[in-house]
Amino acid sequence: MGRQVREVREGGLRVFFRKSWASAMIVLMTPVILVVRALRPIALIRFGLLPSPRMGHFAGNTELYLCERDLGLQNNRAIDIFYLDPTFVCNTQLKKMWCRILYVSWFARWLDKTNRLLPGCEKHVIPMRDEDYDFRGVLSQTRVHLCFTPEEERFGRAAVRSIGIPEGSPYVCLFARDSAYLDRLHTYYSREHWRYHDYRDSDILNCIAAAEELARRGYYVVRMGALVQKPLPSTLPQVIDYALNGRTDFLDIFLSAKCSFFLGSTAGLSAIPRAFRRAIAYINFVPLNADHLLLGSPGSLFIPKKLWLREERRFMTFREIRDSGVGSILRGDQYESCGIELIENTSEEITSVGVEMDERLKGAWKTTEEDEELQQQFRSLFKPGVDRPDPVMRIGAEFLRQHRALLN
Repeated sequence: MGRQVREVREGGLRVFFRKSWASAMIVLMTPVILVVRALRPIALIRFGLLPSPRMGHFAGNTELYLCERDLGLQNNRAIDIFYLDPTFVCNTQLKKMWCRILYVSWFARWLDKTNRLLPGCEKHVIPMRDEDYDFRGVLSQTRVHLCFTPEEERFGRAAVRSIGIPEGSPYVCLFARDSAYLDRLHTYYSREHWRYHDYRDSDILNCIAAAEELARRGYYVVRMGALVQKPLPSTLPQVIDYALNGRTDFLDIFLSAKCSFFLGSTAGLSAIPRAFRRAIAYINFVPLNADHLLLGSPGSLFIPKKLWLREERRFMTFREIRDSGVGSILRGDQYESCGIELIENTSEEITSVGVEMDERLKGAWKTTEEDEELQQQFRSLFKPGVDRPDPVMRIGAEFLRQHRALLN
C-alpha cells in the first residue's frame, strides 16, 4: 500500500512539474511572440510541427510543403521554423536530412504553443497539410529536396554491398505492411490508438512469387520493414530479407532512395521512394478513392484490395465503392460493420504488377487498345477533384483484364 501511495505521489509531482515548466515557458515566450508579430511588416516568421512519429507524414507532408514553396504555392518569403514531435522520431537518418534543409529547433515548440494561445495566431502558423496527397501534381514539377552527403553516399554503397547486393546491381524494394511497427508505439500510445489501421495489413508470403520472378529478371529484391511479423522465405540468394538481417535507419532511407522501383503496400515507408521520385507499384491498395490515387510518384502503378460483400457473396464494383462512400472508410471496424471483407491481392496479381512495372521502366511494355480503354473506364470513375499537370496512377493492366467486371 505504501508503495502505491508513493507511486501516486511521484506521478502527481511529475505532472505538477511538467505543467509548471509549460506555464513558465509560455510566460517567457510571450514577449518573444509579441516581437515576432511586431516584425511582421518586415519579416513574417512562422512556426510548425514536423510529424516525426510516422514515416509517411514525416517524409511525404514535408516534401510536399517544400515542393509547394518552390512553385510559389506557399509563402516562400516567410521564415519558417519547425520543431519535432517530442514523443517519437520514426527515423534518425530522415531527421538528420530534414534538419540540413529546414530550420528546426526545440525552441519553436514553445513559440508555437504561445502563439496559438493569443488571438491572431494564424498568420504565424506554417500551413502544413494533415494528408500527403499530391493534389496539384507538384512532385512531377519540382526537384528532389532530400540528398545525401558525399560521405553518406560512400557509406551507403558499402552498406548495400554488405547486405549482399553487388556494386551497381539493380534492386527492388519489397514491402508488405503488417501491425508490428505500430505495435512498437505502445510505448507512446495504446494499442487501440492504432488498431483501426489493421485493414491495410497484408501477408508477405503472397509476395514470394513476385520476388522470385523479379530475381529471375535480373533484380535483387530487398524485403523492407523496421519491424515485421514474418520472415520472407526464399531459396534464391537474390531475395534478401533485409528487414530481419542488417536493417538500419540509414539504409531504410538509402535503399528506398536508390531502388529501381518500390513494390509494396500503402504504408509510411513508401513515402521515401516517392520523395525521391522513384516509381512505386502499390499492392493491396486501400482505401480506393480519387484522393488516395494521388499518393503515387510519377510513373506509379497500383492494384487494390477487393471488397467482398459477405451477405450478398460478391465483390463490390468500383462504381459501388465510389458511390456508397465505402472508398473513404479509414477504419477496419467500419468495414466490419458494413459487412465487408477486404481480400488481399493474390500472388499472381502481385507478380503481374511487378512485371508490368519492370517492363515499363525498361521500355519493353506493350499496351493494347483494350488496355487503354479499360484504363479510361477506371479513370472516369475516379477523377481527381483538382486540375493536375499529370494523370493519376494507372491501375495494373493484368488486374483490370482479370477483373473487368468490377468496372460495371
